Amino acid sequence: MVVQAYILIQTEVGKAANVASHISQIKGVTLAEDVTGPYDVIVRAEARTVDELGKLVVAKIQAVEGITRTLTCPVVHL
Repeated sequence: MVVQAYILIQTEVGKAANVASHISQIKGVTLAEDVTGPYDVIVRAEARTVDELGKLVVAKIQAVEGITRTLTCPVVHL
């Protein structure tokens, strides 16, 4: 079973489109869109394990220039 999550991202002013475009190219990211509201980009990502998901967020997504804060929301199947 794959671990999936939504990652809510805040960016520097004017950087949302560039951040979404860059993140959409990262392996494990299935969707990255710039949005309005308290977050600037919403990402859907997946990995084989929770640890791999954490590494994806910390090592790849948070490393993208222009990101100021992320919030990872794992998908649960109740």
